[in-house]
Amino acid sequence: MSNTKKMKRKEYEKELYKLQVELCKLQDWVVEKKLKVIIVFEGRDGAGKGGTIRALTEKVSPRIFRVVALPAPTEREKTQVYMQRYMNHFPAGGEVVIFDRSWYNRAGVEHVMEFCTKEQHERFLRLAPEAERYFIGSGIILIKYWLEVSNDEQERRFESRITDKTKQWKLSPMDLPARSKWYKYSKARDEMLEATDTQISPWHIVHSDNKKRARLNCIAHFLQQIPYEK
Repeated sequence: MSNTKKMKRKEYEKELYKLQVELCKLQDWVVEKKLKVIIVFEGRDGAGKGGTIRALTEKVSPRIFRVVALPAPTEREKTQVYMQRYMNHFPAGGEVVIFDRSWYNRAGVEHVMEFCTKEQHERFLRLAPEAERYFIGSGIILIKYWLEVSNDEQERRFESRITDKTKQWKLSPMDLPARSKWYKYSKARDEMLEATDTQISPWHIVHSDNKKRARLNCIAHFLQQIPYEK
């Protein structure tokens, strides 16, 4: 599906509804077969992760499709093994867990904003593929999405958040630094993809300058990753 042509709302809602019906069928299949599914959503600030996750979960049960968006780690969590606080939220049989940002914080914002050391960053990139191989070997279906937005479109969305009072809640303390560090984030993204885009656990890139088409493309792709029957 082209990601550039504008899409009318009625057309978008019609296509989204079709996909959401299929998501409900997939949900029944996940429960029936006791599948354990993790979906990781990463990407630049303003790339549309929240809207995509809402479209994905709007018609399914929150008891089965659980969204995990962790705040900054507590002082206690900072002393734990890095992956520990994420693994506490991993799915049991018959569940889909959606991480709105995940352990890949260490490859992105923590690295760029210097919340972790260079050694911690390098260690993460080296060990993450091994950890994911272990997760998958334990029966987890792991699907990773990176939402990519252009420089100009990110700037437009941030300006909209600043000027539109109904969108100001979307502004985070990291948004404006993200604008000033565009190229550092680009370099961090490239390093992350090179180290962790593996054959067993690949990244799927979703271009999201057109939000509606990005959501539809992402959900349609997700439905293709898990063979299911009605």
